[in-house]
Amino acid sequence: MAGRPRRLIVLASGLLLALAGCSSTDPTPKPDVVVDLLQQDWQHTSGVTADGDVLRVAATARSIVQQNGGGGQPNPPLNLAGTHLAVSGDFTLSATFADVTADASWALYDRPPVIADEFRVEPAGLRLTLQGDGLEIAVFDGTQKSDVTQPVPVHDERVTVSDPGAPLTVRRSGDTLMIASGADRLASLPLGKVFSSGNLWLGLSSDSGAFNVTSLKAAAPESAGLRTSGAAVADVHPSAEGLQALAAKTRPDFRIGAAVALGPLTADADYAREMVSNFGSVTPENAMKPQALSPQRGVYTFEEADAIIAIAKSKGMIVHGHTIAFSEAMPHWMRELPSGTAAERQSSATALLDYIRTVVTHFKGKLDSWDVVNEPFDVDQGTSLQQNVWYRVFGPGYPTVVSQAVYKADPAVKQFINENGADVPGRRQAALLKLALDTNARGGHIYGVGLQAHVYDFSTDAIPAGKLSKTLAKFEAAGLRVRISENDVKDDPGTGAQAEQYATVLATCLRSSACVSYTTWGVDDRYDWWVDDHGNLQQGHDFIFNDGQPTPAYDAMRRALGG
Repeated sequence: MAGRPRRLIVLASGLLLALAGCSSTDPTPKPDVVVDLLQQDWQHTSGVTADGDVLRVAATARSIVQQNGGGGQPNPPLNLAGTHLAVSGDFTLSATFADVTADASWALYDRPPVIADEFRVEPAGLRLTLQGDGLEIAVFDGTQKSDVTQPVPVHDERVTVSDPGAPLTVRRSGDTLMIASGADRLASLPLGKVFSSGNLWLGLSSDSGAFNVTSLKAAAPESAGLRTSGAAVADVHPSAEGLQALAAKTRPDFRIGAAVALGPLTADADYAREMVSNFGSVTPENAMKPQALSPQRGVYTFEEADAIIAIAKSKGMIVHGHTIAFSEAMPHWMRELPSGTAAERQSSATALLDYIRTVVTHFKGKLDSWDVVNEPFDVDQGTSLQQNVWYRVFGPGYPTVVSQAVYKADPAVKQFINENGADVPGRRQAALLKLALDTNARGGHIYGVGLQAHVYDFSTDAIPAGKLSKTLAKFEAAGLRVRISENDVKDDPGTGAQAEQYATVLATCLRSSACVSYTTWGVDDRYDWWVDDHGNLQQGHDFIFNDGQPTPAYDAMRRALGG
């Protein structure tokens, strides 16, 4: 990915260039290594624009709205796909802000946060927020409290700065973290678990205004090994022995994919290796949902999705877009569009169609397919359409309106309706088939359906090969294609049963000409987190890798592919 040219101190490859110094036998102290962070790659950081020697930061209001429409946990961006820092000892970072219209925040984290569909897990790190002459200092140690959606700092204080335009400085010295403004020391704190990973990920954001960053530098003694580092995924390549390569021996056009997140793809070498070695298709897990792409009406934050697409392209992968019309994962502005009168519905229709046109046009030519309608039916496994904003504005025929709008913006992209609980014959599957056919009969352009294949409870969700085969034949007879779109399987009955279920779904899909691709809804259990009924964070074990190692499910899938 092309970025801004590196300047003076760091080579474009990320290798260290010594500023000056003496031979190892010279007792003269060597100067610090310094990195000018303004000259690094910020192009995929939402709200941040490079302008000469200044970074201009604007509010994005990114947040994570819960499935019921409540909440809105802040989700400020980090520079994930660009440059981060590696340093093994003491360091100093400094930043100078100018033209602050409301507030200016600077985040420094050990690692990227884990972003789930309903919450963000805050990592260990530091966030400084300047507002007027007040500076809020919030330190997080990476441990989770009772409500993960409301992370509690281990240290939180507000101090007054004498000169808001003076450089802010963060310094690690041994076991102490020191924060200063100009010559004024503001805080001296025990380091604890903060900055223990040897990496520094940086973010710049504003809640409600804008500001400029006129200076941003990192410095460390030469012994600390300060250097810039790019994305972990840059150094891995598709494997001739991976799942995708094995499937291609039987069906060259068949794609095996996974839902991915940008954070682990760029920060975790295990995850990047697992992903690139085995998969030929990518579905952005959350980065292309409406609340991620348009947190405010008329404001678009494509950067994270663009980064995933650029990585996929560089590795020879195709990308499936997820999703356009969806009852969940909508920003508040979209959920709250009025629909009570004809005039309100007309105005809201304009806003929704503008959203479709802007989003689909932006990604035109970059995607193989889209979930144009996602999970349209009742969440209680019924067969009635959810009366979401799309339904309220356009009526029960809204899937046709959405499909036509997508086709108008990008006639080449394949369109799918994606639903859960329709993997085996039954009322819900029949309703999905009817919806797809009715949509097309009214002038839509649905290419196929996505069968999510979530197996959370074997007593109700298990997918036998025979029933799945009948399902695929039924959709093929109707002229529709099928994606196994979100397969994941809990290990509650044991890893053997889990492995058998994964292999059954994959093998059955591969045998059917109607089934064009298979996607698992995640990669590594390291990033499989959920919140229980008591609000406690729990780790799941639903995926085919666990903490960097293949599970029995992965081995069973290889055998199903002839590997």
